[in-house]
Amino acid sequence: MGNILLEALHVRVIGSGEKFLVLAHGFGTDQSAWQRILPYFTHYRVILYDLVCAGSVNPDYFDFSRYTTLDAYVDDLLNILEALGVDRCAYVGHSVSAMIGILASIRRPELFTKLILIGASPRFLNDNDYHGGFEQGEIEKVFTAMERNYEAWVYGFAPLAVGADVPAAVREFSRTLFNMRPDISLFVCRTVFNCDLRGFLGLVKVPCCIIQTAKDVSVPISVAEYLRRHLGGRTTVEILKTEGHLPHLSAPALLGPVIRRALSRI
Repeated sequence: MGNILLEALHVRVIGSGEKFLVLAHGFGTDQSAWQRILPYFTHYRVILYDLVCAGSVNPDYFDFSRYTTLDAYVDDLLNILEALGVDRCAYVGHSVSAMIGILASIRRPELFTKLILIGASPRFLNDNDYHGGFEQGEIEKVFTAMERNYEAWVYGFAPLAVGADVPAAVREFSRTLFNMRPDISLFVCRTVFNCDLRGFLGLVKVPCCIIQTAKDVSVPISVAEYLRRHLGGRTTVEILKTEGHLPHLSAPALLGPVIRRALSRI
């Protein structure tokens, strides 16, 4: 099981440091999204892998009956760490992988020294006094657009998500979105947008650092403060002076030092 999973999800361990650092990408990208961040962590043994939904992974591995919640993604992460013999690591998760990391740390708190959560959201939908950023009707329009013309949706969504005026980042994000099979992309999008993990936040005991850009079309800045107030472990917030949901693509020179500083405070 372990070796099959490591091969299927293209697990790589880079570097020869004593401490392990997991870099887990978000929806619409793959492990290549971290390429410009890696030079900041040469003193770690960095674990990279692709989520099973990534376009770089053989779509035959994506089981629609299994990946209906984030729990199956948590299983994958924990199984990877077990197969590699990792008993302690720091974890950097972007977007949905931030929430996967949160759930994994609840299940196995002794595994994680710190969680670095980039563009994290426990719920994307607005709800009474909670501002997640989207109304249900807006989300349904996204799903309809993806179903109707996936290519057109990608061309519209990629620059919005990147936010900052960085054409290379838009091209890179578009490339990995196009690599995804459209039906898998839509299925995962529905899973992520229908998640509500607010009730789990208090169960987190691992120290956390929330990293949020000053303007993110996917996650309002108020969500970072919500996470700070509700996560059970010691939590700090870092606001990057840039825009967009993918700072590791659009502003690696800003993000890299912030992650490194956060890790030094474990």
